[in-house]
Amino acid sequence: MKKTLFLASTFLLSLLSSCNMSARNNEKTSVDSTATIKQTSSNDTSLIVQMITAPTFTVNSPVEMEFRVYNPTDSVKKFCKWHTPFEKPFMSKYLDITLNTGEEVSYLGAMAKRMMPPPEDSYLSVNPLDSLLVTIDLTKGYDLKKPGTYTLKYNSEKISGLVVQDSISFTIN
Repeated sequence: MKKTLFLASTFLLSLLSSCNMSARNNEKTSVDSTATIKQTSSNDTSLIVQMITAPTFTVNSPVEMEFRVYNPTDSVKKFCKWHTPFEKPFMSKYLDITLNTGEEVSYLGAMAKRMMPPPEDSYLSVNPLDSLLVTIDLTKGYDLKKPGTYTLKYNSEKISGLVVQDSISFTIN
């Protein structure tokens, strides 16, 4: 009886400790993956990103923005399409849009939850001296119904690895 109790408790202890180790390993992987993404985004700034809109739009019309990623180097470069317009439809709030009054524009799109690290198919490649371009209608993801001047800034450098230097502005009449 004592021998059975001893074996059962030993088995239970080894099972619990292996589960605990597994949880720790998963946490470490998650943290390391995030660090890798941050490192990529801060070290590889060779991709050039441009956001372009028309200067004026009318109320209740589409507000189209071009998002272009250009590779000026002689090697293929990759970036994560998560939190960029290349992931359609709107799956995250990757833009901060404010009215000239200081009021932040409401985001209307989905908010995807994801596991880290991103799988290989979440990356897009840009060939040397080539670019990728996507055009999106900002009214499909943001509440742009009020007349005024809007300023738009990309906010997801740490996820995608893309650095957008400047904000852009447009007016809705």
